[in-house]
Amino acid sequence: MATDYTICMGTVGAGIWYSPDRGEHWNKSRVELPYFWELGDIRVYAMAASPHQPHRVMAGSEMGLHVSDDNGRTWQAMGFPIEGRQVWSIAYDPADRDVIFVGTKPAAVFRSIDGGRSWEQRPVAFPERCPIPIGPPRVTALVVDPANHRSIWAGAEVGGVFHSVDGGDSWQAMPPFGDSENALDIHGAAISTGREKKVLITTPDGIWSSRDEGQSWSMHGFEFPNQPHSAYTRAVAVSAGNPEVIFVGNGNMVFGDGGLVQRSRDGGQSWETLALPVAPNSAVYGFATNPADPNVVIANTFYGYIYLSENGGDSWRKLPRELTEIRSQAWLPN
Repeated sequence: MATDYTICMGTVGAGIWYSPDRGEHWNKSRVELPYFWELGDIRVYAMAASPHQPHRVMAGSEMGLHVSDDNGRTWQAMGFPIEGRQVWSIAYDPADRDVIFVGTKPAAVFRSIDGGRSWEQRPVAFPERCPIPIGPPRVTALVVDPANHRSIWAGAEVGGVFHSVDGGDSWQAMPPFGDSENALDIHGAAISTGREKKVLITTPDGIWSSRDEGQSWSMHGFEFPNQPHSAYTRAVAVSAGNPEVIFVGNGNMVFGDGGLVQRSRDGGQSWETLALPVAPNSAVYGFATNPADPNVVIANTFYGYIYLSENGGDSWRKLPRELTEIRSQAWLPN
């Protein structure tokens, strides 16, 4: 068990916070910005731990990309073509440490093949406008297939799902899940390489899964207590130790004043609502896992609650520290 690890949380407006002792104590990270050095009161929308370097983590904000090689204590600005774009998602190639993908707002996908020193925009035909008034679409979901690193999935809020089978050289738009606006409102993406490989996509309606590389999809919706319509669905994560174990975060509405953590132990065929020691104050927006210890799972609400499980989700404790709006998270072994 990774008895010693660091938790990193990216907030909107309060920069990056890290705890070097499993959530007991917290410090604000020093973030180098492109034009000046300060405590880093930035909007951090994305965070991803490197699968190749155990103490490296990357974060994305409205100021571009930042990288830390000391478990999130200090962050350096990376050379990224900001061009008015916010970074909303990050994905490492699990087979090649030099290949990294980044998703932005306005919606676009960029690829680096030299470890982040240079970037090029990929030809993904995202829509320029959303059908609902939230501004330009943003790439909120980005995942590289761990079983086939040439296969990459991207999803935009609100802009649909796109798939590349050649390492990001070209992209194909997937048919919408339905006729409603929610069918294009992509929140999260993950891939389960269990008994049967599945692509997993979350929208407000629930979790969609495909066993045939996006040719067909099935959807599972979740119930929220005392609510006639389905639970708002946001985050999705696959256990780092068992691909049959999937976590999903819900809320009673978009931001909401209540949330749930769902778990499947059979690849999404059945689901259970996990007991949390303190009722969430909003929708559950994110998870953090790491193969360094599959039993450690971090969950957070939109409005700053942080939950920790060290037994794969069987039980949880709420960490005493509460933050502002949390949009991104990671944990790394010390």
